[in-house]
Amino acid sequence: MQNNFSTFWRGPRWTLAVLLAILGMLGPFSVDTYIPAFSGIAQALGATPLEMQQTLSAYLFGFAFMNLFHGALADSFGRRPVILWGLVMFTLASAGCALSQNITQLVMFRALQGLSTGAGIVVSRAIVRDIFPPNQAQSLMAQITIFFGIAPALAPMLGGWLFVHLNWQAVFWFLTAIGVALWAINLRFLPESLPADKRQPFRFKPLMQGYGTLFTDPRFLLLAFASGVPFNGMFLYLLSAPAFLGDLLHLEPTQFFWFFIAMIGGIMAGSWTSGRLAGRIPPKRQIRHGFLIMVVTSLINLTANLIWPAHVSWALIPISLFSYGWALMVPVVTLLVLDIHPTRRGLASSLQAVVGSVANGFVAGVIAPLVMHSAVLLAIGSISMLVIGLLSWMLLHHYWPEIGRHASET
Repeated sequence: MQNNFSTFWRGPRWTLAVLLAILGMLGPFSVDTYIPAFSGIAQALGATPLEMQQTLSAYLFGFAFMNLFHGALADSFGRRPVILWGLVMFTLASAGCALSQNITQLVMFRALQGLSTGAGIVVSRAIVRDIFPPNQAQSLMAQITIFFGIAPALAPMLGGWLFVHLNWQAVFWFLTAIGVALWAINLRFLPESLPADKRQPFRFKPLMQGYGTLFTDPRFLLLAFASGVPFNGMFLYLLSAPAFLGDLLHLEPTQFFWFFIAMIGGIMAGSWTSGRLAGRIPPKRQIRHGFLIMVVTSLINLTANLIWPAHVSWALIPISLFSYGWALMVPVVTLLVLDIHPTRRGLASSLQAVVGSVANGFVAGVIAPLVMHSAVLLAIGSISMLVIGLLSWMLLHHYWPEIGRHASET
């Protein structure tokens, strides 16, 4: 049973959505903000391109590793302490990055940043399901996705402006300031959503049993793949943006914003539609609509790239439509993930984030370098990510047809 929203949060519901979305977007925001300053950092610290890449790898590794534990900690000690302590670590790590005197120090503090930022995205999902019944949770999750979609576009622009007009340290001092502000806001306004009598003991054996329960539950794994892997169908284009936009579409760097408008516009429109459909159609039907849009769009995109050279007049439209389909279905699938084992929602959110992080890392490190210089290969790579998610959903539908047929009542 959920907490009463009016006693949990005294402001309008959209203000809670904004707060939880900012907590969730802190992770990707921290990745993208410093990328425009790569060259300046390398020059200032005497770092090689490989060493600079290690600052990104250390962050992603820390993010993926700690995602295994954020949810378990939140299930045991409550949501609020995990968020507050995570923000403390993030703030200190960001200040450490700004004060770094060599590349080794920067890599170490970037790893600490990664270890801390996952708390926001993992715990915020659990908080939504703690408070709201399914239909309202889907609506709020859709609002969160709208705000979350702004991060990939906003972060590089802010980071680039700070680097150009100040210096590379200003990027990390800016992240430090965000950490301080978020800690103060959450300390003042965010209540605890998990009562003490519903918490799980934080002991090794129960924790391992919780991991074992989820990792051996094919329903959970299929839902996690269905929600986490298709995102890479558009993330692949984001990772390949310099080659795709500059070399293939022949856009100037000042014109790259059209790509971000297309992708973020699709995410925001899909999230808005998802929120409007909450409670009006069965979850399973909404997920099917999302996958259908992504499949049709991907096939048209591949066909077009096989027939014509990629051109800016049409090449960004499939990315926008794919993003729309993904944002339409992912809030619903995420709620199904959290409801598979209601007493372990924090842990489920953690492991869902791990699946997504591993998929993102594989695409970033292996797939993107192989396909980024060919529009056809990019389309094939995107469709491959979609197929993995679609097959996962189809298997779930075949063996457990009742899942998603009706919204959960609790």
